[in-house]
Amino acid sequence: MDTHIDLSQMPSLPVISRQKFAEMIGMSEGIIEGWMNRGYLPTLLIGKHRLINLALLNKLALEQEFFL
Repeated sequence: MDTHIDLSQMPSLPVISRQKFAEMIGMSEGIIEGWMNRGYLPTLLIGKHRLINLALLNKLALEQEFFL
């Protein structure tokens, strides 16, 4: 029986916890939670866990006009 799993075929998850997101961008968890509560960051509720929807955040960022 072959138990090998080809991870290259697994889809990447487009969500992240607020803790990991805060660490990734160098902000405090409190700021990230505030942004989530105010609707500044798109979120997804899975059970009791509210995760940041990175796929939608990326899409919104690409659609926004860039100003210098």
